[in-house]
Amino acid sequence: MNILVTGGAGFIGSHVVRRLVKNYANYKIYNLDTLTYAGNLENLHDIEDAKNYTFLKGNIVDESYINEIFDTYRFEGVIHLAAESHVDRSITDPLAFVKTNIIGTVNLLNAARNLWKDDFSNKRFYHVSTDEVYGSLGAEGLFLETTAYDPNSPYSASKASSDHFVRAYGETYGLPYVVTNCSNNYGPNHFPEKLIPLFINNIIENKPLPVYGDGKYTRDWLFVEDHARAIDLVFHKGRNHETYNIGGFNEWQNIDLVKLLCKQMDEKLSRPDGTSEKLITYVKDRPGHDLRYAIDASKINKELGWKPSVTFEQGLEKTIDWYLDNEEWLNNVTSGDYQTYYGKMYN
Repeated sequence: MNILVTGGAGFIGSHVVRRLVKNYANYKIYNLDTLTYAGNLENLHDIEDAKNYTFLKGNIVDESYINEIFDTYRFEGVIHLAAESHVDRSITDPLAFVKTNIIGTVNLLNAARNLWKDDFSNKRFYHVSTDEVYGSLGAEGLFLETTAYDPNSPYSASKASSDHFVRAYGETYGLPYVVTNCSNNYGPNHFPEKLIPLFINNIIENKPLPVYGDGKYTRDWLFVEDHARAIDLVFHKGRNHETYNIGGFNEWQNIDLVKLLCKQMDEKLSRPDGTSEKLITYVKDRPGHDLRYAIDASKINKELGWKPSVTFEQGLEKTIDWYLDNEEWLNNVTSGDYQTYYGKMYN
């Protein structure tokens, strides 16, 4: 098979690309990435010379380029991860999320439909989405695959729209697709704009840890390598025109997570217990902040046998160890534009 992975130099995408390249020698894996601030080819240095791997630099918003590579490489499968994904950035620049997450997705759908229109057999368009499209939960309950969409940020609204377009192409044109909605990912290679890598970097540098509001927002956390394994399963064994929720069964209030992270970092850095916790700084809440997300992942467990391989404590320790062992990577991605971004977002 010729498989296109979009956003394959990013956080989740790099783990998916690596898994496919290493596990399927008879596949040709094409990694399409525009290499924005969050895309980093250093994430894939260990497989960059593999015979079944090709990197393509391009933007999914560029319709003519997308059509060109579909015509050239004749993809039989698409795993679509490329997206603007940071809520804070969507609040300051919503249009960038409309262009990438909606228009970019439709460009890919059109190219796949035009290439596959005479024969949809053994083809698959896999769209990776988020639990944020479902909105906010109260203290009880879980997001199901049938939960009504209720996005509350420009980011989640753009992802909800792209989900609708994928399903509409399935209904209107018969395009074979699957959609997955995942909870918050964490793990190695994560650009330090999201909570866990941001706070790991700040603790290393003894900078404040900016916690929104009262810190009691609750999220479900999924180790990125478990997510990559789930994507592999759904791509190969999921049912067409189905949605699968992928969650880590790890609900944590932000403030409890931060305190656990501080404790583990103090141990790893041989600092007195409580040193990092003193860096916690409460900051003004962001607009439209959802109270709680929690995924019911029983469908993918029952149908495909998937479940998380690590507890959150185990996954967090693996994540911390990776960042401490890859200081050069961290220094490279936090130079230049990152400093401007950080100042703008957290003053």
